[in-house]
Amino acid sequence: MAGAASASAIQAIEIWPYVSQVFAAPGSNLGFRLTDATARAGIGFHHNSGAFGGKMLPETMGSGCAFLDYDGDGWQDILLVNGMDWPGHKRERTTLKLYRNNRDGTFSDVTRGAGLDVEMYGLGVAAGDYNNDGFPDILITCVGQNHLFKNTGKGTFVDVTHASGLAGREGFSTSALWFDYDRDGLLDLFVCNYVKWSPEHDVFCSLDGKHKSYCTPEAYRGETCWLFHNRGDGTFEDVTAKSGIFDSSSKSLGVAMFDYDQDGWPDIVVANDTQPNKLYRNQRDGTFKEVAVEAGIAFSSEGKARAGMGVDVADFDNSGAPGIAITNFDNEMMGLYHASGKGTFDDTATRAGIGLASKSTLGFGCAFADMDLDGYLDLIVANGHIDETVRNIRGNVGYAQPPHLFLNDGKGAFHDVAAEVDGGFDRPKVGRGLAYGDFDRDGNLDLLMTTNNGPAYLFRNEQLGGNRSIRLHLTGTKSNRDGIGANVRIEYNGAGQSRVVKGGSSYLSQSELPVTFGVGKRDSVDRIVIQWPSGSVEDFKNIVAGRAYRCIESQGIKPL
Repeated sequence: MAGAASASAIQAIEIWPYVSQVFAAPGSNLGFRLTDATARAGIGFHHNSGAFGGKMLPETMGSGCAFLDYDGDGWQDILLVNGMDWPGHKRERTTLKLYRNNRDGTFSDVTRGAGLDVEMYGLGVAAGDYNNDGFPDILITCVGQNHLFKNTGKGTFVDVTHASGLAGREGFSTSALWFDYDRDGLLDLFVCNYVKWSPEHDVFCSLDGKHKSYCTPEAYRGETCWLFHNRGDGTFEDVTAKSGIFDSSSKSLGVAMFDYDQDGWPDIVVANDTQPNKLYRNQRDGTFKEVAVEAGIAFSSEGKARAGMGVDVADFDNSGAPGIAITNFDNEMMGLYHASGKGTFDDTATRAGIGLASKSTLGFGCAFADMDLDGYLDLIVANGHIDETVRNIRGNVGYAQPPHLFLNDGKGAFHDVAAEVDGGFDRPKVGRGLAYGDFDRDGNLDLLMTTNNGPAYLFRNEQLGGNRSIRLHLTGTKSNRDGIGANVRIEYNGAGQSRVVKGGSSYLSQSELPVTFGVGKRDSVDRIVIQWPSGSVEDFKNIVAGRAYRCIESQGIKPL
């Protein structure tokens, strides 16, 4: 295969200089712990929902976060989306925040210098190199007009919303993702929209008939998601209608890409609030067919549409087939959809130990990540209610809620170990956005979480058991430069794992693009196979563990 290489030809180097020797606490058997690194890192962010007592619907949504390497130095930076005060209720000026990684465990606020000091009612973020110049661009979804910021490659961004053709479409946009649905090497853009809402048409809802409360989405009409095709000249064409995506009944909050039928073309799953989830199958001709009902993910196992919030997709059982996690409202349980063959899924949340454990929580952001590097993907969930008065209504449900950290035992079951990982991770929070990324380059995945009208949290992952990882940074040449949509598989001793380079996922957020494989205490893996979005396949043999590698399409693999 093109680019084939052996370990003997690769002079790999250690890349995590800041990891210190950490010893497990007495009785600890998790193999890792989380440390709250927010203050030391210099992350002083506080989300502004704009709440002033008027109970405006967007105030409940929170905001997203992202790990991205905006300056191309090989270190993950942090972006945190913010809201703003409502017109007529101005108190302070708030903007999103971009924090540059100082490579020593700390970050610097570079928002103003980067040209991102722009006030907007932001909700979500999607980062992707839509013009293939080597630097990630940023799409911020908003209440009102979304904003596209082009990365100049010089540490600054330019608002190209109008120049790109994305202007003039105001809505209540939530999650978004970049993906190459037609496999032409250019990233296209999918944007979720929630409901038809504006401050002038805010509906009065009340629990007691007197005092205004936050409405449920049933009070508003749905809105279609948008699909924009990348023309390759810096502009986008709205292909929502002709692609088959148009559907004004949806109330969409989360989106993830995955090749559900494993035909090499990216499909889309959308988590909807009080409406059936959607699965858009790519028909390989520029159009999509909605097949969620046939696939078994539209409804709960009882046949009900749940309040879907966040979504992630991954090969969580190492079968080679992707499965789906969808967070829902309290008393609804999460959905954990396992591929049952022939393009269908079974909700195995209860059997896997996730269902009952999530019944009393309201989940938003979620992400599959191998936190203990044992070779099995775990599931992290950010929880928090939408109304601070919920305790008065249901005594067993709180506004701030502990997150979940479901550890995968490799045998089909998950166990919530959030209370055992230290660092205050299990303290109740009004959680919303969630992303993972290796910000300190020690080889394991750290977590970033936002809260509604509150602070953001950065949790550093510290390995205790000596497990190792292999990290791969993909760069496309024929494929899109980010390699989004590439499927990567490692094999060892007859077993294997797979990961997909993906944008979007979770809730309003984006995790880093490099893929991480936990390999336990193995010194090497037998084989790495990369299936690029372009269709080309590359095969590498005998790769040393405990390293990070750069894989450039058709140019082989080399250590970072």
